[in-house]
Amino acid sequence: MSALPPAEAHALEEGLAFAPRYDAQGLIVCVTVEAATRDVLMVAYMNELALAKTLETGIAHYWSRSRQSLWRKGDTSGQVQKVVSLEVDCDQDALLMTVEPGGDGKSCHTGRKSCFYRRVEGGATPRLVFRD
Repeated sequence: MSALPPAEAHALEEGLAFAPRYDAQGLIVCVTVEAATRDVLMVAYMNELALAKTLETGIAHYWSRSRQSLWRKGDTSGQVQKVVSLEVDCDQDALLMTVEPGGDGKSCHTGRKSCFYRRVEGGATPRLVFRD
């Protein structure tokens, strides 16, 4: 994304108009956290349709970059995500969505609660270590 003129940047950063800034592929990143714990469950993308459906229904919808299709979270897994709140960052190019996960509460396609189940340990040769 290119830099905005100062007046536009000020309006985005201080104004009350919701004006999501999609990237060149028409996507905006969405970090999804669990309402009860504030644990990060997943990071996904939304296009204009996914965001509109999310706002309209109160159920999380995303855009699958791999399948190139709209995806209502939980349609196949039963892990529907009920939206509690939706926030936007300062320049409106990222979303933070707080949800109540349904089903068994496992948001990751690997069967885990969160997609963030490994941490990176540094050093000369970084490696992954499973979290507790």
